[in-house]
Amino acid sequence: MPVTLDGQLVVAISSRALFDFEEENRVFETGDDRAYMKLQLDRLEEPAQPGVAFSLVKKLLAFNDSLAQRVEVVILSRNDPVSGMRVFRSAQHYGLPIQRGSFTRGQPPWRYLRPLRANLFLSTHLADVRDALGAGVPAAQVYPLSVRASDAHPHEVRIAFDGDAVLFSDEAERVFQAQGLNAFQQHERDKAAQPLPGGPFKPLLEALHRLQAEGTSAMRIRTALVTARSAPAHERAIRTLMDWGIDVDEAMFLGGLPKGPFLREFEPDFFFDDQTGHIESAAQHVPAGHVASGVANL
Repeated sequence: MPVTLDGQLVVAISSRALFDFEEENRVFETGDDRAYMKLQLDRLEEPAQPGVAFSLVKKLLAFNDSLAQRVEVVILSRNDPVSGMRVFRSAQHYGLPIQRGSFTRGQPPWRYLRPLRANLFLSTHLADVRDALGAGVPAAQVYPLSVRASDAHPHEVRIAFDGDAVLFSDEAERVFQAQGLNAFQQHERDKAAQPLPGGPFKPLLEALHRLQAEGTSAMRIRTALVTARSAPAHERAIRTLMDWGIDVDEAMFLGGLPKGPFLREFEPDFFFDDQTGHIESAAQHVPAGHVASGVANL
């Protein structure tokens, strides 16, 4: 029987999103890839420190057990194959059962997302994230200097999402950008019963919903909607999720308040937002990634 990833939640991740390669990356950015390869080879026996998305990956992989392989994590990296040896060695050191990877030595790796049928792509490289989003894959640019995830919830994968241009389309955000808050509130009040179109991360939320339903007693998923919306615009967001048949565990309608302090209390393993200002605020408290989609990123 041929090998297949059908039915699994597939996460593709760059080596720098999974591990802390910031020191090595400074050498890479000088353009001397031979020096970079030598540095990684010299450090082959030295496990890299966990990176921003390490906690998310480790917890998602804990959904696998002897009964079922529910999650697959694949390294998709601009690293060279030699440096890739250290990535796999580091994963092995931490007990992460990661077996697959593509290393492209500086070339865009996002094109391999299609044969993987990836549900999520995490990378520090903005151009790759934009290309992935353009191909219909939920993707975010990881902020490598984000605060690392709390270890307070070892049996929960905690993920927080912004609403407009992330879970939902940017339809309402376009009204806000063009006409202001009052017009946005009226628009959403008038369309409260009309579900919003799905945004780039709706497929990931659906996949997480399926994973939770199929899951294991050893690990569960807790999700939060963290949005600048406030009443009366809250109703359309809630009704949209109801129409999709998807529950979120928490919803924060912050009316423009900074999201960072609220996320600090929720303690997610990762937070996704389309606006860099929100991500910069969040990254001071939690792991965060920029979803470069929607009108705010034109």
